Amino acid sequence: MNNIDTLIFDFGGVIINLDYSKPVSEFEKLGILDSKKLYSKKEQTKLFDSLECGQISNENFLNEIRKKSNTNDLELIKKAWNSILLNIPEERVHLLKKLSSKYKIFLLSNTNSIHLKEIISSYGEKKWKNFISIFNDVYFSNQIGMRKPNENIFFHVINKNKLDVSKTLFIDDTSQHIKTAKKIGFKTYHLTDKEDITSLFLEKAQ
Repeated sequence: MNNIDTLIFDFGGVIINLDYSKPVSEFEKLGILDSKKLYSKKEQTKLFDSLECGQISNENFLNEIRKKSNTNDLELIKKAWNSILLNIPEERVHLLKKLSSKYKIFLLSNTNSIHLKEIISSYGEKKWKNFISIFNDVYFSNQIGMRKPNENIFFHVINKNKLDVSKTLFIDDTSQHIKTAKKIGFKTYHLTDKEDITSLFLEKAQ
């Protein structure tokens, strides 16, 4: 951590736990037999990209999924999509608070408004506001119209905050996002499924 003054965290799979396989299996229950081709951690169709960039409404997205399913119940489809979301461990929130006293910290996430609404609802609005306030700024793809691994979202954060990439550590659980960040010049850490951010900053987590 020498010469690092800024930390950029991914959200899903780094701070909030996710089960990437769950929506695939839930979609299959709704008759979407090619759900693995629609969505996975490594790749997804343009429909999901459009949702993450705020280019399609929630209703239109759910209706497109409905066309591939054997149900007309949009709430059921939304529930299947939200099944990916698990919990935000309090020890990670505690760590972020500690880190914010020493570093500038940012949240940079590919997420969509369906998931975001569900996260805020289940986490609690007051608790969510307190969580967001830990960061110098937060960037959700659906709110800024850009998504990782495209370079433009990284340059958006760099330029807005006048970041020195050589002093910035980017932490993400997706290899293609790490690849772009490295190309731009960030210090990077690819968090594996078996790791937890609290183990990366043990001295800060006390």
